[in-house]
Amino acid sequence: MRYTVALTGGIGSGKTTVANAFADLGVNVIDADVIARQVVEPGTPALQAIVDRFGSGMRLTDGSLNRRLLRERIFANDTEKSWLNALLHPLIQQETQRQMQQATSPYVLWVVPLLVENKLWEKADRVLVVDVSPQTQLQRTMQRDSVSEEHAKQILAAQATREARLAVADDVIDNNGAPDALALDVARLHASYLKLARQADSQEKL
Repeated sequence: MRYTVALTGGIGSGKTTVANAFADLGVNVIDADVIARQVVEPGTPALQAIVDRFGSGMRLTDGSLNRRLLRERIFANDTEKSWLNALLHPLIQQETQRQMQQATSPYVLWVVPLLVENKLWEKADRVLVVDVSPQTQLQRTMQRDSVSEEHAKQILAAQATREARLAVADDVIDNNGAPDALALDVARLHASYLKLARQADSQEKL
């Protein structure tokens, strides 16, 4: 099994920016959110199952999933949320494993926004948390998603707490500062992960 670094952080923390910086260094990035979109693309059995359960309104005119409507349907309904998770999680896990097996870099960066919420941190060799202040999260979420402060606060409240994420972290990137500081952090961690991956690989061969 390839050495795996799980990357997580709350909404608006800058996970994508950090992941792209690792990708620029030649690291294979496996993004759970990207895979979650792939398994419900037009023509997939999963999308058809969602339409069958929730109605034709779940499919947009271009054939893709109406994500906003789906979020509204499951947001306060635990039964429907559980049904959706039971449908999608095995598909996401299967595709994640396939991509990990095809990876060619010494270690892989596994981007998992809900790592803490879904208790997945033990599936990784190391956990990297991108950390920002709640105020920064709020501002970035409002700007990026064009939502009100109240709605942004609801999104933050539905996620794991900052403390819960930091509790499972092996490494932390403080992303409150300047972009050039971020690049230095990524370069330093990359060197560390390469070393850890080599050590793990040599131990496997013993």
